[in-house]
Amino acid sequence: MASHRSARWVICALGLSLMVPAALADRSKSIADCTYFDQKDKSDDKVEFTIKNLCSVPVDCSMSWRVVCAPDSKKRRAVHPTSAKFALESGAVNSKEASAELCGDDGWTIDSIKWSCEPNKE
Repeated sequence: MASHRSARWVICALGLSLMVPAALADRSKSIADCTYFDQKDKSDDKVEFTIKNLCSVPVDCSMSWRVVCAPDSKKRRAVHPTSAKFALESGAVNSKEASAELCGDDGWTIDSIKWSCEPNKE
C-alpha cells in the first residue's frame, strides 16, 4: 500500500514539474517578443520608422524622434521633436516618416529615436 501511494505522489510531482515551467514560460513572454521596429532611409533627407504587431492581441504604440538642424552651429541649431501614438491590431503595420526638409540647406541629424508598445487596454 505504501509503495502505491509513493508511486502516485511521484507521478503527480512529475506531472507538476512538467507543467510549471510551461506556465512560467508563457508568463515571461512580453509584447517586445512580438512587436518589431525597423527604420529605412527613404531619400537623402527622409527616414521611415515602422512598427509591426505580430502579437495575438492589439497593442498601443508610440514613437518619438528629433530632427536637429545645423547640429554643429551655435547660432542656427534648431531642435524639432516629433512623436506619434497609434493602435495596431494583430498583424498590422504602421509607419511614420522623419524628414529633414525643414532644415533647408543646413546639415541635420535625426536622433533620440524611441519606440514602445503595450497591450491595448480596451
